[in-house]
Amino acid sequence: MLTRRRIVALAALLTVIAAPARAGEVVPFEAEAFAVAQRAGAPILVAVSAPWCPICKAQKPILARLAAEPRFRDLRVFTIDFDTQKDLLRRFDARMQSTLIAFKGAAETGRSVGETQVEWIEGLVEKTL
Repeated sequence: MLTRRRIVALAALLTVIAAPARAGEVVPFEAEAFAVAQRAGAPILVAVSAPWCPICKAQKPILARLAAEPRFRDLRVFTIDFDTQKDLLRRFDARMQSTLIAFKGAAETGRSVGETQVEWIEGLVEKTL
């Protein structure tokens, strides 16, 4: 028989599995979650970053603020680590850290490298809608 503790733990686990990339949440890239978002036609932003990159550090609060805005409520933001995920860099043809790639479903709608101006990043994210 399942104890209450096990039921709560199972429910929490199922919640994480069922919603690996919630709207507005910045999550590490996961192929299945990305594919699900593409099939759903969701607005997607892929952010290639490195922990040592000052431009990436400047982009993070901008992306978090934009993802929290109501008009971008469905935006899925996936991060790729420039130093450790070389296979994904090749897949997305990203040659530098601080690369932002916008998608509307499966279609790429734009990309930016090294941009830190709020207006330019916001314009790129708007292309996902």
